[in-house]
Amino acid sequence: MVRLEYRLYEEGSRTFPVLYYYDRIGRDEAALRFACDYFVKDGRVYEKSSCAVETGCYVVYVKEAEDERTMPWGTPGARGFAGVRMELREYREGTADYPLIYSYTFKDTLEAMLHLQANYLYTDGREWYRTSAEIDEDRMTYVYYAVPV
Repeated sequence: MVRLEYRLYEEGSRTFPVLYYYDRIGRDEAALRFACDYFVKDGRVYEKSSCAVETGCYVVYVKEAEDERTMPWGTPGARGFAGVRMELREYREGTADYPLIYSYTFKDTLEAMLHLQANYLYTDGREWYRTSAEIDEDRMTYVYYAVPV
């Protein structure tokens, strides 16, 4: 188990205040979070700037994504599920809603990581190209945004 911190990144700043931290998080979950472009927590959307590995701590530097907002989709699946959830959502330029294409549930974090980091996913006979990924803590799910190929 390791420590993971989300720190606020501001251009030109010499200090990076800790926004959120997790003591005793698994390295596999830290790696999943490193793979995400966005972080949603407490009704706010943050965009990843960079990631770092420090002695005894993994760090994700984020800035508030002013052009993004949280979506009122609700928490997917049943409570008590022991695993990783990921949604495939269709990214549409210039719209405020992204239709749900498929919901994945993984018992293995490595399988979730492979899906989250893939450039392409294939589901229901269709190919999807990744545009971004996020961890939505408010909804307890990862989201893979993609466009059809």
